Amino acid sequence: MRKTPVWKSIAVNLTSDIAEGRYKTGDRLPTEAQLAAKHGVNRHTVRRALSDLADQGLVHARRGAGVFVAARPTDYAIGKRVRYHKSISASGKIPGKKILTLTTRAADEKEAEALEIVSGDQVHVYDGLSLVDGQPIGLFQSVFPADRLPGILEALSETESVTKALQHCGVKDYTRISTRLNARAATATQALHLRLTEGAPVLYSVGINVDPNGLPVEFGRTLFAGDRVTLTLNED
Repeated sequence: MRKTPVWKSIAVNLTSDIAEGRYKTGDRLPTEAQLAAKHGVNRHTVRRALSDLADQGLVHARRGAGVFVAARPTDYAIGKRVRYHKSISASGKIPGKKILTLTTRAADEKEAEALEIVSGDQVHVYDGLSLVDGQPIGLFQSVFPADRLPGILEALSETESVTKALQHCGVKDYTRISTRLNARAATATQALHLRLTEGAPVLYSVGINVDPNGLPVEFGRTLFAGDRVTLTLNED
C-alpha cells in the first residue's frame, strides 16, 4: 500500500486548519521553519506543501512578509454605471468605505481637463479606502468640481458614498464615459494602506463620470489590490 507523501499530509492538515477557521482570510501562516519543526521535516518538504496550497488558490506569498490565507477575489463590475456598494453586495459580500481625507485645493492639469474646468480652479477631493468584509481592496481618490458641487464634502462626510453625496447635491444619476486600466507596483505608502508588501501588483483605474447632461461631475483614480479583486466589464 502506497504511503501518502509527507508534503501532502502537511498540505491536507493546513487545508483543514483553513477550512475549520483556525486560520482566517488574511492571516499569516507559520513560517517554513516553524512548520518544519512542527512536522519534523526539512523546509523543502514544507515548501512543496505550501506550493500545493498556492496552486489551489488557498494561500499566497508576499515577498519578505510570509504566506497568507487568500481571499476569493471579489468581482467588481466596471461599465456605464459603476456603483460600488451595489456591485459588492451583488457578490454576496459586505461593502464599506473609509474616509482618509476630505480636502479642497487647486486642480492640476489632468483633473482640469477631465472635469472641463481651468487648471487651478478649486476642486473637492475625497481620498479613501474601499473595503470588502472589512478588508481593503482599493485606495481611491475622487475629485469633484467645487463650483458645481459646493456641498459635496459635507455630504460625503455624512454618507461616505459618492452616489448618495451626488444625489444630495442634485445629481440624480451619473454614468461612466471612460475608464483606463493598467498594472503597476505598489509604493510603500500604498502598500501600507492596502495591507500589501511594497512592490506587490496593483491595478490602476482612472475614470470620468458625467451627469445626464454630459457634464463631468467626478474624476476618479483607484488602486486595486491585485490579488483581491477581479475587474469585470459590462455595458450596464
